[in-house]
Amino acid sequence: MAKTKAATTGGPLVPSAPLGPVREPSLLPLMLFLFLVGVGLLLFYLTDNLWLFAALMAVAALAGMSLKVAAEWEKAVVLRLGKYYGLKGPGHFWTIPFIDTVAYWIDQRVVATPFIAEQTLTKDTVPVNVDAILFWIVWDPEKAALEVENYRQAVAWTAQTALREVVGHSMLSDILSGRDVLDKVLQDLIDKRTVPWGVSVQSVEIRDVVIPVDLQDAMSREAQAERERRARIILGTAENEIAHNFATAAKVYENNPVALQLRAMNILYEGLKEKGGLVVTPSGVAEALNVGPLAAVAKAFVDRQAEAPPTAKNE
Repeated sequence: MAKTKAATTGGPLVPSAPLGPVREPSLLPLMLFLFLVGVGLLLFYLTDNLWLFAALMAVAALAGMSLKVAAEWEKAVVLRLGKYYGLKGPGHFWTIPFIDTVAYWIDQRVVATPFIAEQTLTKDTVPVNVDAILFWIVWDPEKAALEVENYRQAVAWTAQTALREVVGHSMLSDILSGRDVLDKVLQDLIDKRTVPWGVSVQSVEIRDVVIPVDLQDAMSREAQAERERRARIILGTAENEIAHNFATAAKVYENNPVALQLRAMNILYEGLKEKGGLVVTPSGVAEALNVGPLAAVAKAFVDRQAEAPPTAKNE
């Protein structure tokens, strides 16, 4: 959408009058005019009657001015002597020259109009730029031509005003996470204002929300802190579960010394199975667990495995 400066002082960019598609005039009236001119020249050549030729030229000019052609998606708003006369089209139709006037050619296809709200404060006073697009259609060409001066410009300004109003009544978190809800609210609000103009809103889509860079950094740090908090909570939960498991295992070992010795042997084996492994155990703990003989047995077992020759591979 075209944009212009709001003022020479350098105000925010605002949408200019939206221009519709360039309408290409039909060649049928011109072809009819040329045909009648050719007929007049032929009759003038055969009859040498100047008055007949002049009459045919006048008829050709009036016929070319009277014939109009509307495309399949167009409606022509015809005024007769300045008053509304009716809608014409699609296809060809005739008007009275100098009496009838085609005031508007109304396009009844779906129109996409982008609009933007720049530096708009949210409910929690955060300046944001919101970019959206509006899909609308003219369902009553008569109202669109007679009830508003420029229905395309009116729809664009109404959409931008509604967007600023909705953003001003919404929190930043709601704008970022609830776009579907805002789309529906905008559609209902804009449609309510444009119905008297014969315009129906099909849908509204928020395309982008731009927040200040400083706020983006703050939100990034907040998200990182939240992830760290969740990680610490998960780690604490895991440590709590491990502590409960250790408490349960301690109760089992308390009533079963054999299981405790087997566990001690497993710990020693895991520590000594790697070459060069060394396990240092306080004497008091070793005597309490009776792991001295177990350590000797485990050490002898590991040394024996190290000295044993490798098994010959099958040929």
